[in-house]
Amino acid sequence: MAFAGSEIEIGEGAEAGRGYLSLPPVGTGPGVLVIQEWWGLVDHIREVCDRLAREGFVALAPDLYRGESTADPDVASRLMMDLEIPRATRDLEAAITTVLGQQATTGARVGVIGFCMGGQLALAAGCASPRVGAVVDFYGIHPKVSLELDRLQASVMGIFAEDDEFVPPEAARKLEADLRAAGKRADFTIFPGVSHAFMNDTRPDVYNAEVADRAWGQMLAFLRAELG
Repeated sequence: MAFAGSEIEIGEGAEAGRGYLSLPPVGTGPGVLVIQEWWGLVDHIREVCDRLAREGFVALAPDLYRGESTADPDVASRLMMDLEIPRATRDLEAAITTVLGQQATTGARVGVIGFCMGGQLALAAGCASPRVGAVVDFYGIHPKVSLELDRLQASVMGIFAEDDEFVPPEAARKLEADLRAAGKRADFTIFPGVSHAFMNDTRPDVYNAEVADRAWGQMLAFLRAELG
């Protein structure tokens, strides 16, 4: 598969990492981070960055596993649980600095989009940094990530699945209620008849093209409204 973006270095010094950056084909646009599922920085995430770039965003996916990725669910579970959350938070902060430093990036705040594990990390990034202006949580889960919602300054869009065995609707509704109780702007959608990871078009066992298109459109409208 050919990709439009490129692999770049993120951060500097001993903790420098890498990521995948995709730029709008023409002009400039707001910056967004794309945070991986538990598989790692795989081609599907690179393609999400390219799609966002075609929509006018400067999209960066940091490699939180530092070069590791897998298609094996057991290995993915281990990689997720072994992820050092403080270091991942620093990696995300460095990625924010990197995407905001791109010549093509407009504005002083970024959007953060995360899928599965990445959805919870997207919220954590929003809690950790005032430079995050919008968070999109796609069926986010990570048992080791706690959220300091009082520090969150971004608006949040939640996209969840009715038939999700990892993040059931009750968990999604509780998260939305917690956000609103903390005085945050939150708009959640629980799509009926779909399962966890329904956005991932490399997984025919769960992918739902119609619902994925609807969710993608909601996300784009939200990011454009929040980031300008």
